[in-house]
Amino acid sequence: MQEKRVVVTGLGVISPVGNSISSFWDALKEGKSGIGKLTTFDASAFDSRIAGEIKGFDHLAYGITKKDTHRMEKFVQYAIAGSKQALDDSGLDLDKENKERIGVVVGSGIGSLRIIEEEHGVYLKHGPKRITPFLIPMLIVNEASGQVAMIHGFKGPNSCVTTACASGSHAIGDAMRVIQRGDADIMIAGGTESCITHLGVGGFCALKALSTRNDEPEKASRPFDAERDGFVMAEGCGVVILENLEHARKRNAHIYAELTGFGMSCDAYHITAPDPEGYGASLAMKLALKDAKIKPEDVTYINAHGTSTKLNDKVETLAIKKAFGPYAKKVMVSSTKSMNGPLLGAAGGVEFIVCCLVIKDSLVPATINYEHPDPDCDLDYVPNTSRKTNVDICVSNSLGFGGHNATLVVKKFKG
Repeated sequence: MQEKRVVVTGLGVISPVGNSISSFWDALKEGKSGIGKLTTFDASAFDSRIAGEIKGFDHLAYGITKKDTHRMEKFVQYAIAGSKQALDDSGLDLDKENKERIGVVVGSGIGSLRIIEEEHGVYLKHGPKRITPFLIPMLIVNEASGQVAMIHGFKGPNSCVTTACASGSHAIGDAMRVIQRGDADIMIAGGTESCITHLGVGGFCALKALSTRNDEPEKASRPFDAERDGFVMAEGCGVVILENLEHARKRNAHIYAELTGFGMSCDAYHITAPDPEGYGASLAMKLALKDAKIKPEDVTYINAHGTSTKLNDKVETLAIKKAFGPYAKKVMVSSTKSMNGPLLGAAGGVEFIVCCLVIKDSLVPATINYEHPDPDCDLDYVPNTSRKTNVDICVSNSLGFGGHNATLVVKKFKG
């Protein structure tokens, strides 16, 4: 049986640089950073005191009441908001759709740490009888997918992916497969995260993974730069509407791009560090290109995982060289984490959206803060200034702790 073709018909984003597709994309095109001093809590005792926080999020605009916020964590609120944006953008008339044929896959790397911290304090002070009954429903990662489905009545395939920073990309890849095999016509897919908390920041500080460029927050995230010193905690959500092409055509939907390839692999190497030979990441890219039935030379742009850590950027560069061969020196590569910071489980969804917008507007966003070339990172990282150029095919990489790798291939839709 021939696989269904999968297209992208709606986009939704909550990010450190903007809480709508237009504000988000304008900021990336202009090279604006969303990183600033951490305000969520007093971070004076922490080595890293900067973050990519969400600013001006209006939960009421998405039908989330004040009462809801007391039983629904931010990562779920962001997923609801991103999904509503994407659904509105898609033009779907849900009253005319068979909701048994609409599913949801929204990933998250961590879910909620805040409610764990808060209720642990309640337990220590007052004992177990004072723990809120909403503790478990507020902290578990799958509540994002579940709540989105409950709000809209979607009864199709529903699941959650948790593979650290690869969660959003795995969710989109899994949703693609659901449509390809005919189990749904429409899938809401992406990633969400909100873990800028005492434990979240403290835990990554303990790993020595975070940048300590506290006096220059806007310059702290500097992927592939020789003076990079770690990533920056960030949060947000990226959600897309994927559709069976036939279904999208029947309703005359606007199509951003076609999702044509998905590759996944594991380093099988270390709990946090990437395989120094880049084998797993290069394998995911090779598998995605094979799935999309394209050659390396067909790819115009790679949205890199590009976290701004010493190991990741060096290894990802090596992996791109292994997957793309001599063409690696010619393909454009950039990391929009230089502006957003790594959104952990939300990163893959947000960066997939970037690829769709790159194709739509024929513009590749820059890697900002690229000031000092690194001999180990010697590709075309589109430094500091966005580049206007026609783009037919993009690749999006996501690499997560535990050795989880995911690569998506996005292609200009040509009928």
